[in-house]
Amino acid sequence: MTILHSRLPFAPWTTPAGQRLPGIMPLDRAEWLICDEVYAEQMAERAVLLATRGADVLATLPEADTAALELLDEVFRDLPALGFEISGDHIQRPDGKAVTLDKTRPLWTIGHLLQADFCLLQKPEGAAEHVLTGSVLCFPSSWTLSEKLGKPLMRIHVPVDSYDAQMGARVQRMFDAMRPEQPLWRANVLRYTNPALYQPQPEFAPKEKRDGGAYIRSERQCLLKLPKTGAVVFSIHTAQVSRDSLTNEQRIALERIEASAQALVRE
Repeated sequence: MTILHSRLPFAPWTTPAGQRLPGIMPLDRAEWLICDEVYAEQMAERAVLLATRGADVLATLPEADTAALELLDEVFRDLPALGFEISGDHIQRPDGKAVTLDKTRPLWTIGHLLQADFCLLQKPEGAAEHVLTGSVLCFPSSWTLSEKLGKPLMRIHVPVDSYDAQMGARVQRMFDAMRPEQPLWRANVLRYTNPALYQPQPEFAPKEKRDGGAYIRSERQCLLKLPKTGAVVFSIHTAQVSRDSLTNEQRIALERIEASAQALVRE
């Protein structure tokens, strides 16, 4: 099923600050979660994936149980501002569909409420890095939850050339210093030949990303530190458009990003 936005709802990579890796910027807490123009379509796709590929798109290690419940509480608190109607355990979504709050399956419940995917990262006692301990991941962009679950940040990013030891140390310091009252965010930009939102790929497998790809995929990636457990929530809200739908500013910025990437390859 092809689900496209009429326009990209976010594109910080058009600015110099958004282009510098890792491109992290402060975010207002009220803007952490969003519902956009393709909410109903993406939620229908998520429901199918959770029903038919549950083992692939949802997983939680035992040590993440408390953090997953805390994440559900944080999400639940913010739903009314997004157009959800709540009556006890009954939640009516903006598209009119109903979801029952199930605290025995917190990430499953979140997966049926919001377009974004959510990853929980926790730092074990005495460890040097945060570890991925749970996730609902319906729209992976060329990676799989099974290969990343239980792995620390550096190991998770092994296939990413730009995520070297220096970048890893910088990101880990940021995770350690995060405060619950100050979420952070960034957005990437990718070109794909395949418009599917569900694109799991094993590490180092050929990706359906091409310089000539007709689809532009951008992920709004937010970081929020949970106040009680201290777990870091990494949320991924995916938007996708045809290249023809880019604004002139976005097209020019993308061309510059692609030119820089090609120059690095030639070096």
